[in-house]
Amino acid sequence: MSAYAVVNPATGETLATYPTMTDAEVEVALAKADGAHSDWARKTTPAERAALIRKVAELHRERRDELAAIIVREMGKPLSHALGEVDFAADITEFYADNAEKVTADQPIEILGEGTAVIRRSSLGALLGIMPWNFPYYQVARFAAPNLAVGNTIILKHAPQCPESAAAIEQMYLDAGFPEGAYVNVYATNEQAATFIADPRVQGVSVTGSERAGSAVASLAGQHLKKVALELGGSDPFIVMSTDDMDTVVAGAIEARMDNSGQSCNAPKRFIILDSLYDEFAEKFIAATKATVMGDPFAEGSEIGPLSSLLAAERLEAQIDKAVEQGATLVTGGKRTGAFFEPTVLTDVVKGMDVYKEELFGPASTLYKVSSEEEALALANDTGYGLGSYVFTTDAEQAERMANGIDAGMVYVNCVLADSPELPFGGVKRSGTSREMGLLAADEFVNKKLVRVAAE
Repeated sequence: MSAYAVVNPATGETLATYPTMTDAEVEVALAKADGAHSDWARKTTPAERAALIRKVAELHRERRDELAAIIVREMGKPLSHALGEVDFAADITEFYADNAEKVTADQPIEILGEGTAVIRRSSLGALLGIMPWNFPYYQVARFAAPNLAVGNTIILKHAPQCPESAAAIEQMYLDAGFPEGAYVNVYATNEQAATFIADPRVQGVSVTGSERAGSAVASLAGQHLKKVALELGGSDPFIVMSTDDMDTVVAGAIEARMDNSGQSCNAPKRFIILDSLYDEFAEKFIAATKATVMGDPFAEGSEIGPLSSLLAAERLEAQIDKAVEQGATLVTGGKRTGAFFEPTVLTDVVKGMDVYKEELFGPASTLYKVSSEEEALALANDTGYGLGSYVFTTDAEQAERMANGIDAGMVYVNCVLADSPELPFGGVKRSGTSREMGLLAADEFVNKKLVRVAAE
């Protein structure tokens, strides 16, 4: 059976399979993407490309219900979350239509001598994107839209469990008027992905996924001297130092942790609470965790659905069981039924336990008590990850100190789920090497060409 299949995690039913591409089709995809860059992208203006990108955003909105239903079937995302993801993908795509000319404009340099100098941004060529299953539209939008805006072309290898959404995305680009080869969906094996990376017609590769996948792709890209952008995992801290409204803080904590059934790389996973606030936070957080409604992802009122697959649920179950075996306290949850996994809270996690350093990819949280700002920062930074972070405090100066002190690519102060198309997304350490979204995303895969003109 093909590795590309739609398997509804809520029921375990295989709904459709898709054939993996042949090696001959790999060559066709490479030729199309390379040809579209030479024959179309390099001959169009930013405004012309922006008009097509804007149409893709419009098609996301026109096909909203159909697109959302696809990913509920593919990876179990609650329908309300799926609809929100389609909307966000449309907004991101539209942002690059609005800013295509801005991100490609010449950047003048003040020079010491006579004459002029500018940095002129130009496309590199065909790029390979390797995308994950947890946000099938959003992840693609933040890679494809900025790169098409600057004139690159896209070869997109989606997760094997997202073949239907992968095809739907490619169809939107074709229906918007992009020529064949500008955006190419491929059902490639890992070995074929390696072939794409090695081919001289591919100028760069972007990976969103696990640390293991990122390491493997980066190693291969390095062998072939290709630029690589990595967006990997996270174990984000959620730090509470002071508040005038604990109910609002807890509501934000729950909303952020349970988003996408807990399967978000930048969701808070480690809750670090000042000792004077810990008991109140823990009581309310545990109660809210227990009250989270798990059910059929198509059903109204379901706040979380199944995990993306049976394997994902089994992996989380093994992590929780190991944590308890090593001395952590299971306060609530911890049980799996098929791909469904109960919202879970662990306490008494200490350094040396596997779970102390792991990412929990599902509706599971760990609670920590600290006695000072310094201890909170030390615990927050005591991880190999460095994606996002959250700080709740009523002290503006403390917020600044902690924002400066946290080793992460993003710090959100007194807010959650505040991502927006204009805000760059990315991390440090084992969480990645690049930025997506915002204007910075369009600078990842461009030739920043110096043009120096002598004085007349």
